[in-house]
Amino acid sequence: MGDEINIPREMMEEIAALRLPPKTDRRLQHLMDRNNDGRLTPMERDELESLVEMSETISLMRAKALRFLGRKP
Repeated sequence: MGDEINIPREMMEEIAALRLPPKTDRRLQHLMDRNNDGRLTPMERDELESLVEMSETISLMRAKALRFLGRKP
């Protein structure tokens, strides 16, 4: 309803810098490669879907924070 929340710039900078941890990002890449090869188990497919969802959420948060900070993603 047009409510406004003030967030400290420092917090927005931290959100803009968010990334998947390197180990998690490597796992995501590995699962995507296995998926492309058609070699995922049902458990790996579930894991891949969860990691993709997490990655997309972080990307959206980063994009909003960068827009707030006046920067391009």
